[in-house]
Amino acid sequence: MMMRVKETAKIGFKSFCPALSRTAPFLLSAALLVASGFAIGVVGQETQPQKPATSKRAFGSGRDPFRKYEPAPLIVKRTGGQVAIPTIQDRIANYKEQKVAAMNARMPAPKPTTALLLSEIQVIGISRSPRGYAAIVEATPIKLSYVIYPGEPFYDGQLVAIEDNRLVFRRETVFTDGRRVRAVEHKGLRQPTQVNSMTAAPANPSVATAQP
Repeated sequence: MMMRVKETAKIGFKSFCPALSRTAPFLLSAALLVASGFAIGVVGQETQPQKPATSKRAFGSGRDPFRKYEPAPLIVKRTGGQVAIPTIQDRIANYKEQKVAAMNARMPAPKPTTALLLSEIQVIGISRSPRGYAAIVEATPIKLSYVIYPGEPFYDGQLVAIEDNRLVFRRETVFTDGRRVRAVEHKGLRQPTQVNSMTAAPANPSVATAQP
């Protein structure tokens, strides 16, 4: 009885072994493929370089994100003081040099008022002449009188118009940074005093222009 059982077991094992021997290579290959795939995945994760973290750009700054970036314009602050004005002696000397140069070149000489500042003259009188209104002014630093007409140049301005009781000037201020500021200035008739009432020039068109 025992012998029959052993023989039956041997026959069953022999019938099972051929099937096992046929499927074993496939199972081994599948196991190797799974193991190699897992190893490649691990190596790939270890060797893959990490990308740097990128920060998201905030679009809440008020600028259109679809518009080309344009840098803000530079704001240049222009600073500078007023150009220093020469003394009356230096201005008169410069006028004389310009007069000599104009005479040598046979050109019209500059007006003597080009050496005077608007703050250095006083209006003595206003009269009518064949050329229109004329004004008589006195240069206070040198005590000389001149007859002037609209368009008369001065060192820091120009006579624009002569009215019944005042003169209209255009003053120009020059700064060291190149700026030129123009402003309108009025000068009325000088009020007579006990000193100048006796020496005031008569308001008539025959007063000649004095030379400095």
